[in-house]
Order: sequence, then C-alpha cells, then structure tokens
Amino acid sequence: MDAPKVHHISEFFVKPKYASEESKQPFYLTPSDLGMLSTHYIQKGLLFAKPQHQAKEDHGNDFMKSLLERLKHTLSLALVHFYPLAGRLKTLKTENPASYLVYVDCNGSPGAKLIYATLDMTVSEILSPTDVPSVVQSFFDHDRAVNHDGHTMSLLSVQVTELVDGVFIGCSMNHSLGDGTSYWHFFNMWSEIFRAQGNGTSISRPPILKRWFPEGLGPIVSLPYTHPDEFVSRFEAPQLIRERVFHFSAESVAKLKAKANAACDHTSKISSFQSLAALVWRSITRARNVPPDQITNCLMAANNRTRLDPPVSEDYFGNLVYVVKGSTTAGDLLERDLGWAAWKLHEAVVNYDDKTVRGLMDELLRSPRVFQTGQLHDPYSIHMGSSPRFNMYGSEFGMGKAVAIRSGYANKFDGKISGYPGHEGGGSIGLEICLLPATMCALECDKEFMEATCF
Repeated sequence: MDAPKVHHISEFFVKPKYASEESKQPFYLTPSDLGMLSTHYIQKGLLFAKPQHQAKEDHGNDFMKSLLERLKHTLSLALVHFYPLAGRLKTLKTENPASYLVYVDCNGSPGAKLIYATLDMTVSEILSPTDVPSVVQSFFDHDRAVNHDGHTMSLLSVQVTELVDGVFIGCSMNHSLGDGTSYWHFFNMWSEIFRAQGNGTSISRPPILKRWFPEGLGPIVSLPYTHPDEFVSRFEAPQLIRERVFHFSAESVAKLKAKANAACDHTSKISSFQSLAALVWRSITRARNVPPDQITNCLMAANNRTRLDPPVSEDYFGNLVYVVKGSTTAGDLLERDLGWAAWKLHEAVVNYDDKTVRGLMDELLRSPRVFQTGQLHDPYSIHMGSSPRFNMYGSEFGMGKAVAIRSGYANKFDGKISGYPGHEGGGSIGLEICLLPATMCALECDKEFMEATCF
C-alpha cells in the first residue's frame, strides 16, 4: 500500500499590503548574505492541532477557508515590514573586471508564495514514529532549492498543510536574506499581527533593514565572478540518513550543566547548551567508533549580533552568524570527562569576541566568497545549528501553542544537529539529530546519552 502523499490544492502570491518608499529601492546584500547563495533555503515550521470542534470535519471546511484568508491577509501586513521577502534577486555583472552584484528588487515581483495542501494523516502519525517520517519534507516548498534560485523563485514560500486533525505551517525563506534569528523574528511578528486580528500594521519589533558593515565600509559589494556556475553547487546528502528528535528535560539539562562545571574545578562558566553539546559530541564520536588519533570537531552556530561591541540589535534582519569550533582527537575526547569537552566548547565561545568577528568581516569584505555546504562537515565531526533560544513556540495562529517543530530537507547531512526549545519550556531542549543509520542505532544504545534524554 502506498504511503499517503501531500496534495497541493492551491497557491497564491502575496504582496505587501502597500509599498513603502524604501521597498522601491534596491536592497543590497552584505558579504555574509552573499556567502549563503549556494546553500539551501531555511526550512522550519510548526505543527498545530486543529481546534477540537474542527478536528473531524472534512478538508475544505469553513475553518480552513477562514484560516487561509487570515494567513493571506496578515502575511500581506507582515510583508510591509519585511518587504525584501516579497522581492526577487537580481544581478548586475561585468566581464572585465569580473564582478557579480546580487541585490533584491521588489519592483514588479509577484510577491511571496502561499500554498494550501492536504495530507490524509493525523498529528499522531507524524509524531509517533521513532524517526521523523520522510513525508515531513513535503511540508515545505522549494525542495532542494539553493538561495541563488531566488532570481526566479519566491524568496519566501509558506506552505499550509492540512492534516486530518492538524495543520502544519512551514516556511521556506531565502537564507541570503537572513539567518535563524531573522527567520524567527519574521515568524514571531507575523504571528503577532495574526493574533491582533490583522488590525493595523504596527508591530512590537520592526526589523532593522539597514545593512550592517564595519565602519566606513559598504554598502555595495560584488562577488569576483561572472557566472553562477563558478560558485553555485547543489549539495545533497551523499547517503541515506536517519532523522530523529530527542528531548531533554530542564532537569536533565541542569544536571549535565552541574556535572560539567563540577568537573572543571567547580566553575560556573559552562552553559547549559555547551554541556549538552559536549554530551552529544562525545556520544556521536563513540557511536561512530572514530579512530583515537582522528581529529574531530564540534561546530556551533554563533550569533554575531551579541558579540560585536557595541552589540547589534537582535532586530537586525540579515545574516550575522558564523561558526565556532571545538577541536580535539577522538581519543582525548572520549578518554577525558564531560567537563573537559564542555570546557573546550566554552573556550571556543569565549574567544569568539568583537575583535574576531570584525576580523572575519574585514576578510570577507576584502575577499568575498560563497560558502559550500559540502565543505561544512566531515564524517568525524558534528555541526550544531539553530538555537533553543529562538522563540519558536511563541508563534501562534489561532490554534493555540504548536505541538511540535519540524524542518525540511534543507541543509541536512550526517552529523547535522538542530537545537530547539523543548515543548514544555523552562529550559528543556529538543535536538533534531541527523546520522547515518548504523551510527543512529549505536547512539540509541549509548548508555550515557540515552540516560540524559526523555526520548
């Protein structure tokens, strides 16, 4: 019997309710934005249970019709503030010297896309399997698209998938326009407008769209290319991977933090997430049976906004993110304790300061380049993305708090881990872990790791 499939019922293009004067001008991209042109769109979304009295009604009911109309209306209001998401990428290029200037043009664009789809499955059927079902990848538009495709594809596409007793709202946002902080900023503000019944366009945290550059530099940066074939590659995970979400209670996370700090002369400097990342790094290295002399890394996404001096507002809409790295041999990582590994990560975070960030920015300005996903990982390392600090469960659309967070195919590979806030809040954390099947099986048998999880 064939597995149920997602059926697209309709799609619309949504423009801002009105065009601001700023939206009529070219929106230029920083070196950090341009560096994302070859990576995938950001694909994250929220799964909601339908209101109880609607759960048994047929597809196409008044509830869904009303929900879609409100989503469409409030999205048009949100796009007034986040107008670059309604545009398309454009390029001006020259041959001699080689110059490839990519920017966002909102004039004449059809807007952001809104899709309505259906799936004959229940919320329980999505959440109850051990692994995330592959059908979840179909909850997102722009499958396998890279950000450079934003020349012909919408920069934002929202897919609303109706289940038998639930609704999934999944956004695919062009990563060249913003990072995870920006993604959830947009999602939160759209939800705020929705909860206000779409009356007026004011929001509590308007995005800061003026591009950030080191003093005296910017705002126009070109890439040293003449054709996208020189820098666009289409990464696909080379092997089948398993994807599973593990939950860690606030109590479990607190115990890991206390254990790590106690092991380092009873310091209090190691954070909860550094302690959890150290556990995951050690456990996956053990599950992979990595040779003792092999170098292994734990890479963690770092928000540059808070590390700059003076800091940049969290409302800055763009890419201000980089990776920090803890590095050692597999032998040292596993022979020493959790605290030693966590301190490695703590040192990497502490050393990533204003001077380091500005040095990286200056380097990108002098030699702009486009990052390739295939170069971000190796078979002996892990890459921690997203953040449990993002206000994911704060986004509501008339159906109460979401029951789960899920993501699409984008930017996944063996060893990719995404951190989410736990559903119960209070410091709990969810980790979406992607591993080769044999490694996942070994991790599921790892005593230290599994004792810390709530499954």
